[in-house]
Amino acid sequence: MKVWIPSPLRSYTNQREVEANGATVADLLADLDRQYPGLRFRMVDEQGKIRRHMRVFVNDEQVFDVMCRLHPTDAVHIVQALSGG
Repeated sequence: MKVWIPSPLRSYTNQREVEANGATVADLLADLDRQYPGLRFRMVDEQGKIRRHMRVFVNDEQVFDVMCRLHPTDAVHIVQALSGG
């Protein structure tokens, strides 16, 4: 499935859009980490939950649980909140 990568994480992929597979968001992140080592750690905390500053959208709907089911035709957008002052 197509996965859109936010600018702050493109240093891992060197691409705006990548292909990855998985039956769940957790599986998808594992596949992304296999292809782009270190990417999963930036998205998921030590308890296996999506980090507070990360957002995952499947077909334009935000998901909060890494066990959310995915289908091969789904489109996944990863969004990273930016902060500053």
